[in-house]
Amino acid sequence: MTTHQSGDRKCLKRNVGRTPFSILHSPFSKRALPPPRFTIHHSLFTSSSGFSLTELLIVLVIIGVLVLLAMPKLMPVVTRAKTTEAKLMLKQVHMLQQTFKYEYDRFSTDLAEIGFEQSKLITEGGQARYQIEVVNADTKGFVAQAVAVSDFDDDGNLNVWEVDQTGAIKEKIPD
Repeated sequence: MTTHQSGDRKCLKRNVGRTPFSILHSPFSKRALPPPRFTIHHSLFTSSSGFSLTELLIVLVIIGVLVLLAMPKLMPVVTRAKTTEAKLMLKQVHMLQQTFKYEYDRFSTDLAEIGFEQSKLITEGGQARYQIEVVNADTKGFVAQAVAVSDFDDDGNLNVWEVDQTGAIKEKIPD
């Protein structure tokens, strides 16, 4: 601090321990400063910890609504992914039947005879969603089916796919 005149010493003694800002705005200062143009809020410098329960509930409700809106559009994609399993297994049955035909000059009605092993079904704690069976087989051809063991879209229909000796895989009953 600077001393101005001998009369200011009283002013300095009264302002001991005060901040420079309060000295300039004290009634004893000779020069008055304009008030500050902005104020600093205490809340800007304190950190809040976490979110409130209301904010979390609002976010959960919004996510739930978005999921409900997206589900009908995703169901065909999920069903299509599940039917890929049936197509792959029927393709394998066709290949095994062709190999069996070249060796024994006939098609087989027994899946174990051609070397096909049915994976454990989801109803038995496994992962397979389709039961594979040979419906018809003779020397000229065969028909094998993949029947879904669960209803994918809860409409009461089980998905059924078929393959014949030509290797054409067709959906007989859509789900």
